[in-house]
Amino acid sequence: MKAVIQVVTRASVSVDGEIISSIGNGLCVLIGIKREDDLEDMKYIVRKILNVKVFSDEHNNKWSKSVMDKRYEILCISQFTLYHTLKGNRLDFYKARPSEGAKLFYNNFLAELDGKFGAMMEVDIRNNGPVTLEIESPIKPRKSFEADNEQ
Repeated sequence: MKAVIQVVTRASVSVDGEIISSIGNGLCVLIGIKREDDLEDMKYIVRKILNVKVFSDEHNNKWSKSVMDKRYEILCISQFTLYHTLKGNRLDFYKARPSEGAKLFYNNFLAELDGKFGAMMEVDIRNNGPVTLEIESPIKPRKSFEADNEQ
């Protein structure tokens, strides 16, 4: 799972000209889900988003407060293109989870946030800083073919 996090003074998402979600100060987060992501990946990304220190405190000390500390808002946007590969100049999204499984996973991730999965969206972001971070869940070791066949 991958999150591209931007510190914003405001952000909104529109579908067919209608604003479906907007926030003031906080984080705009683009979420990419790959084929093998699981609950462990989701928890890791959620923990990082909520706790990363990207805001100043009351004494203007930079990088000392999280979105939770500041009680700011989060706007999440599904972004399967975060798991792209280039084959020459052509995009391929084979690493991204197919939309059927990704929708349920994404909706579980959002839990209480509004959004329309898979819709063509227009995103309006007013960056603050600008600050943009990329966080990815750790890559899990894969079982070897031999280990799978030993049993």
